[in-house]
Amino acid sequence: MVLDRRTLNRALLERQLLLRRERRSAADTIEHLVAMQAQEPPSPYIGLWTRLEDFDPNELSRLVADRDAVRGWLMRGTLHLATARDFQTMRPIFASVSERGLMSQFRRTLDGIDLADLRRAARALVEEEPMGAAAIGRALSPRFRGPDPQVLGYAAAYLLPMVQLPPRGLWRERRRAVMTTAEHWLGAPLAETPEPDETILRYLAAFGPASPADIRAWSGLTGAAPIAERLRPRLRTFEDERGRELFDVPDAPLPDPDTSAPVRFLPVYDNAILAHDDRSRILADGYPPRIADFPTVLVDGFAVGLWRVTDGELEIRLFADVSERDHAAIEEEGARLLAFASEVDPRGIRFAPLGDWGADVPRRGAS
Repeated sequence: MVLDRRTLNRALLERQLLLRRERRSAADTIEHLVAMQAQEPPSPYIGLWTRLEDFDPNELSRLVADRDAVRGWLMRGTLHLATARDFQTMRPIFASVSERGLMSQFRRTLDGIDLADLRRAARALVEEEPMGAAAIGRALSPRFRGPDPQVLGYAAAYLLPMVQLPPRGLWRERRRAVMTTAEHWLGAPLAETPEPDETILRYLAAFGPASPADIRAWSGLTGAAPIAERLRPRLRTFEDERGRELFDVPDAPLPDPDTSAPVRFLPVYDNAILAHDDRSRILADGYPPRIADFPTVLVDGFAVGLWRVTDGELEIRLFADVSERDHAAIEEEGARLLAFASEVDPRGIRFAPLGDWGADVPRRGAS
């Protein structure tokens, strides 16, 4: 069976809770989404607000403060918010991804450094007193001479199962991050035998149908194709319009491609945008090449613009044409976003040319 672009789009929206706001807890939603990108502290809050009915940001803050959710490095070696039990299970699976990411940047710089010794030294430091990456690097530098202290701090964060401690990650908190190990913070060990299979099945339930290349793009894991082959007896398969095989869990929803999709505002780095090698299922034609660096607005299920809130004003920059009706829907949903996200009295919504937001974001030709 061949699935066209709109069918894949509606499947993604349904599984990402973007066709309608749901009544479910923050913890349940985070687990359903297999963790949420958290490089920017407000992102999980915006991501839950856009998916859940009557979301209260204090609910998520309590999860973080009570150690029921943590912010640490998981898929693609990037910072994610996960429930504590998911982090304990998944962090060992992605340990190799973090180490590979570190070495891809700093292999020459770290040449001659005993990484196992660095792990032990860094663990002793942060379990005695949580500290930021810069402080870790300075503390390690007398023992590990050669690399810049900043690199040593990065290495510790990548090599150990670090988590950032509150108040970092609480609603509207901006204090610098300090870290310790997940084992120390949670008072429990990580999983001993990391197997990716169940995590990949959860990925398919939340993001599928997907190809091995999509699995690799989301996870950062090597060997995605052999994992998919091993799981094949437990999966159903489809093809996309280019003839690529797609894997999916049985009985996962495949809504009618004509299903109505409301306007939605996604935070920066939302995995709905990042979780596929082929992002055409959610990006409108003409998208900027660096779209993942910005929060996005969806119209009819596809990302058609970028947004940001500054000093009480919501600024929207469209890169695709929208109808007058959709323009009005953007303003209506934007007003709700502004009321939720602005830290000062809302001043309104402004539409502007795509232009430059501190970095060149050129238009991309239609594809």
